[in-house]
Amino acid sequence: MRLIAAFFKMIRLPNLLFIALTQVLFQLCIFKPLYASVIPGDDWFRFTLLLLSSVFIAAAGYIINDYFDINIDEVNKPQRMVVDRLISRRWAIAWHFMLSMAGIVLTALALPVREKWYLVLANAGCVALLWFYSTNFKRRILIGNILISILTAWTILLIFFSKVSVQDAWGPGFEGQPKFFRFAFLYAGFAFLISLIREAVKDIEDMPGDMRYGCRTMPIVWGVNATKIYTGIWILILLAVLAVVQVYILQFRWWAAVVYCGIFIILPLIYIFLQLLKATTTADFSRLSKWTKLVMLTGILSMTFFYFYL
Repeated sequence: MRLIAAFFKMIRLPNLLFIALTQVLFQLCIFKPLYASVIPGDDWFRFTLLLLSSVFIAAAGYIINDYFDINIDEVNKPQRMVVDRLISRRWAIAWHFMLSMAGIVLTALALPVREKWYLVLANAGCVALLWFYSTNFKRRILIGNILISILTAWTILLIFFSKVSVQDAWGPGFEGQPKFFRFAFLYAGFAFLISLIREAVKDIEDMPGDMRYGCRTMPIVWGVNATKIYTGIWILILLAVLAVVQVYILQFRWWAAVVYCGIFIILPLIYIFLQLLKATTTADFSRLSKWTKLVMLTGILSMTFFYFYL
């Protein structure tokens, strides 16, 4: 039981459940209402394979990140270490390769490969990028943060592009396709921006270990105050985008969605912004990191409203 618990801790089970929840809600609350009359009989089977591929690839990414971060984690989070303590490095690297290969194979099984070969290639690229992120990119200023934010947005865009072809994604196509396109990129954009914010906060939180082992993250190169300004600007941009979205959906009288967004997304973001200005200790930034993750969750949960509206 101890090894099973350690394995789930190593692959960040709560984060994997979050990825699965995001894709299920997008499938159930956005895609299904818009395409109800034309959904193929095997769509849910293919979607399940695609969801598992995303979860396996993400799990492999968490493992390889821990594999290469043993020294840094001994400083930043010694109490949460699994690799080289409860699970050997040899088994960690073996699990990384098995889960990565399983993710790529499941992607190929989930899609018509001749038509969607680029998505199989894209998920294989995600595996490679997660490897290079762990070995190199995360130690460089901005590159690692942008990469993780793109991969976070990709969990939604993967489902979108599995339903429509790249050639038709921006065209009229099916009657509900323009709305499908807007919702996909709205939520992918939200995931990208909130991830940029959280990654910057985490960089400040992880400064002690990163600095000791020569990482060139934003707070180390620019300083904590400059990183706080950078993060604050992205929070304000996200708030502005959300305000515009609220004005847009008010014309449809979707009152419940507007109230939900105001209370559970916009107000927490304002709180994060105000707390960011005062944050000084590692504990402060750790708390802010948890708040941004909570906002990411409430943002994704807002998809449930569109099951009834669309």
